[in-house]
Amino acid sequence: MTSTLATLAAPAPGTARARLRWWSVAGPPPLVWLFIVVLVAVVACALFAGTIAPHDPTRNELRARLLPPMWLDGGSPDYLLGTDQLGRDVLSRMIHGARVSLAIAVMGTLAGAVLGASCGLLAGYLRGRLDEVMMLLVDAYIALPFLIVALVVIAALGTSLAVLTLLAALSGWASYTRVARGLGLRVREEPYILAARSIGVRPLGLIVRHTLPNVIAPLIVLTTFELTGIILLEASLSYLGFGIQPPTAAWGLMVNEGREYLASAWWLGVFPGAVIMLVATSVSLVGDWLRDVLDPTLKT
Repeated sequence: MTSTLATLAAPAPGTARARLRWWSVAGPPPLVWLFIVVLVAVVACALFAGTIAPHDPTRNELRARLLPPMWLDGGSPDYLLGTDQLGRDVLSRMIHGARVSLAIAVMGTLAGAVLGASCGLLAGYLRGRLDEVMMLLVDAYIALPFLIVALVVIAALGTSLAVLTLLAALSGWASYTRVARGLGLRVREEPYILAARSIGVRPLGLIVRHTLPNVIAPLIVLTTFELTGIILLEASLSYLGFGIQPPTAAWGLMVNEGREYLASAWWLGVFPGAVIMLVATSVSLVGDWLRDVLDPTLKT
């Protein structure tokens, strides 16, 4: 009898790991491969910015200020994408900006995912008063305009990498909590969960070893979409002057600095803005593909 219950208590088939075997059969379509390559390139720039960047991103060279990209008249091969109003290399600042922007986005997304998923699974599995309090907090949080919350936090704590990462984590935790709670409510009555409970598996073990592996796929997809939103959030705060401060390079800050020069030096704002759009689009479309891979109901 015990062996039968232990068999039932094993995680149900069709988890994220099993569904990812579809990769070896079909693989992503060419367009998704293109966006994956874009993301790998951006991550490589962020990791090896000090080696890849041709110039110091904070060094002023006033004699070379506002040089156009190298393929335009007056451009220089030393500055492939031109220079800004202080003579700083735009390409080098974009490469170092990838490190700052992606660090905030990735760390904030992971922190928000861990916090929100933990709260949601605990609320969905334990129910009772904890569930009521957690959902009340989530509803109250969602009712607040997050940009106002972000500005209040920045006014109180200042602008730093830690504060911006905290805001990135707070921006998405409620979504993870609601999704994880719904998944936990659905899974908690499955036969393998009931069997595991009957043989004495503790609640923490039920959540970590039996519930989480069977709800991880939707959470992975949600993480990709939240990552897109956090990239845009960081860029928006930096653009408004409440994010990364000069002379540190950040994509949103570069767009803000190039706003006054759109007529005379369009490359200052266009290139970092294009990178923000490309990265956000790439993450979103790769997330769409992951959703198709991890959700067997969407396969034909």
